[in-house]
Amino acid sequence: MIIGVDGNEANVSQQVGVSIYTLNLLNYFKKQASSSIQFKIFLKKKPLSHLPKESKYFVYEVISPKFFWTQLALPLRLLKKDIDVFFSPAHYGPRFCPVPLVVTIHDLSYIYYPQDFLKKDLFKLKNWTTYTVKKAKKIIAVSSSTKKDLINIYKVSPKKIEVVYNGFNRYQGIKATAFKEKSFSSSYLLYIGTLQPRKNLLNLIRAFYKFNQIYPEFHLIIAGKKGWLYEKIFEEVENLGIEDKVFFTDYVTDHQLVFLYQNAFCLVMPSFYEGFGLPVLEAMHFSCPVIASFSSSLPEVGGDACLYFDPQNVNDLTEKLIKLKNDKKLREELIKKGKERIKLFSWEKCGKETLKVLKEAANDKNN
Repeated sequence: MIIGVDGNEANVSQQVGVSIYTLNLLNYFKKQASSSIQFKIFLKKKPLSHLPKESKYFVYEVISPKFFWTQLALPLRLLKKDIDVFFSPAHYGPRFCPVPLVVTIHDLSYIYYPQDFLKKDLFKLKNWTTYTVKKAKKIIAVSSSTKKDLINIYKVSPKKIEVVYNGFNRYQGIKATAFKEKSFSSSYLLYIGTLQPRKNLLNLIRAFYKFNQIYPEFHLIIAGKKGWLYEKIFEEVENLGIEDKVFFTDYVTDHQLVFLYQNAFCLVMPSFYEGFGLPVLEAMHFSCPVIASFSSSLPEVGGDACLYFDPQNVNDLTEKLIKLKNDKKLREELIKKGKERIKLFSWEKCGKETLKVLKEAANDKNN
């Protein structure tokens, strides 16, 4: 059996979100590659050094042109029919696919929050995802919340969708590196993720402002790349006059992320919508308590190991922050529960379950 994979999401210098997901799956596939299960990874450009090394049964193939790659270059290449199933780890499958297609859908935030996306990105997400979901033999959803959205919005049969949770262990063995370019107090709230409206950073900043009036020793660290429509986030910090209290790191290395998790008072996930919410598990791994919004997939991922709040209610988040600060027993309980919670998730399990779906799709190609 030969499995084709779109590896472009992993072939970037700065891995976040779907890039992390794709890279971990490629690492797992490389370990499983053999004469009976072979992998052909299709790329727009030469593989970067962090990707798994090629082997006899795990190879890369660069396809040109890059323009409209999934619409033209990739479909034409797949006409050779030298693979048994094709896997797209991120929403967009080839415009036409002569072999069974499996696609992973991470979230449907563009349906619920279209105003948060640039027009060109929204067009792709709406149109390209629609035809991909329709043509896919199997769909992998990263949470039951995402599966429910797929059923409700795209009217997909539940039998066509398999829920496969993400893992979280990419930081194992990575040493922490402190930030030297800017100093901040040892007491800080942490946010990890892209800067965009659905992440609800405005309410996080407002809640932090109120919390900071009571506990002025605290800082807020917002670690993540700028996404889109992020200008209001910086404006809100200026309007509240807390420029010296809020630290925007932009993209951070894995070594810096380990440092941030290990030393944070807590991680706050304030999102209005998440397909999965990987930082929740990563924080738990580093004994960092989590306060998360009670929305979409976050309660599903965090279980009873998080302190939840209404994402629309700034005062509710402020109260939860104060509660965690004043209740040491609660903090210890959340850390303990978090350690148990993360045992349910791993990239090994994610890879194994994903490969199972791919095999089923390939074997079912004639039905």
